Amino acid sequence: MTQLIQAPNLSLQDEQALLDLYTRGTPENTLRAYERDLLYIEAWKGAPLAWPESEEIALRFILDHSRSLEGHDHARSVAEALIAKGLRKSLKCPAPATLDRRIASWAAFHRMRNLTSPFEAPLLRQARAKARRAAARPPAPKSNNPITLEVLEKLLSACDPSLRGTRDRAILMLGWASGGRRRSEITGLHVEDLTLENNLIHIRLLETKTTAKGATPKLLLKGRPARAITDWLHAAHLSEGPLFRPISKSGTVLGRPLHPDAIRQILKRLLVKAGYDKIFASPHGLRSGFLTEAALKGTPLQAAMRLSLHRSAAQAQKYYDDVELKDNPATDLLG
Repeated sequence: MTQLIQAPNLSLQDEQALLDLYTRGTPENTLRAYERDLLYIEAWKGAPLAWPESEEIALRFILDHSRSLEGHDHARSVAEALIAKGLRKSLKCPAPATLDRRIASWAAFHRMRNLTSPFEAPLLRQARAKARRAAARPPAPKSNNPITLEVLEKLLSACDPSLRGTRDRAILMLGWASGGRRRSEITGLHVEDLTLENNLIHIRLLETKTTAKGATPKLLLKGRPARAITDWLHAAHLSEGPLFRPISKSGTVLGRPLHPDAIRQILKRLLVKAGYDKIFASPHGLRSGFLTEAALKGTPLQAAMRLSLHRSAAQAQKYYDDVELKDNPATDLLG
């Protein structure tokens, strides 16, 4: 982001301090998205970005990503070049959310340089709204299937007693039982974030997608999940640093944290061992499965949200609504 931040009348030292402030104050996932989006936008334009960017270029960006590319025009040639570079998947219009994210990143780059984004112009705001409406489609599920308790038990049984199996069991237990944690939340935990007290484990998340730093309430693990974490800590001889780490082929626990994508690979491997297809569920299935199981057990929505940390009751309610009517505990009230 160094070349993106420019403020008037600041010394080089002050600009470096400002860059450091942006870096520390922006979630890692957002920084990675900024980097990918900047690479994509520059490749699409085929020239260095201008500051501020012209409304003509910004409008063309919207049009090129909101219409059919069946013809053999410049927009299709650019799209084919992006596909060849691995920056675009196909000639189909990207999802509205993807276009919105790239535009949001581009606008953020302007704010970093204290400039007004061209996407704020009335014509471009209207074009974005029309493009979003024209491309409206049902949201794709983040996970093909929720990892309900039945599925989770099979995955846990697929974890062998080795060091790797002990780690994977702890990951699944914590990820599911603490409210359905996201991959980055699981891999971002440190041993220092855990407090062991009377066979209970209190978890302090630094921040989540829906909570700011320092504003995330403590979560709780007890019973089997707490024992699984304790077993991993003892087996790996961990007293500080990243909680979940890679394990070398020789069985050595490495010092660095697991990458968030490792959760996906672990889940795929265990799904196959448990007799499922590797695409049966994604890591988000831990989150959807927790809420689905809570609905099946008749757990009040607010109690489940206390652990899942959903900000929107309407969003969490969707998982409750997905429970089949015959499985809804409310249908058994009369016995």
